[in-house]
Amino acid sequence: MNWNRFLRHVTTPHWRVGRAFPAAVLSRIEQAIARSESLHGGQIRFAVEHALDAAALWRGVGARERALQVFSMLNVWDTEHNNGVLIYLLLADRDVEIVADRGIHVRAGAPAWEAICRWMEGELRAGRFEEAVCGGIERVSTLLEAHFPRGAQAANELPDRPVIL
Repeated sequence: MNWNRFLRHVTTPHWRVGRAFPAAVLSRIEQAIARSESLHGGQIRFAVEHALDAAALWRGVGARERALQVFSMLNVWDTEHNNGVLIYLLLADRDVEIVADRGIHVRAGAPAWEAICRWMEGELRAGRFEEAVCGGIERVSTLLEAHFPRGAQAANELPDRPVIL
């Protein structure tokens, strides 16, 4: 167990999410997702979590494992063309994970998702929360546009509203 990480998580209050992402910013993120999805046939979800609980930390759960849990919990995998993408932010670690369903992941590849995550983490470290998320959405959108261009049959299969866990 990493005690520094443990202390960071247990001392990161839930209200930090509201400070980093006030209602107006969450609304703009939702609009950015809706705008993005008007350009392609993919689906994007954004979820932010202030910290992991002590039990998860004790078990050694990392941001990637938690992002996979959230991907399943939010049904991002349940799209017609398997092209859902979750952008997950673990605020206590300032760690971003992108989980892409198999339909888009096989086309875009892990290096593309990693590059977006690292760029977003740089913005987060600089305190630019809205820019990090909206810029990440734009970058994910570019990949989705390239591999799943918007068709007449494209429907909004998942909610655009950001999720606070």
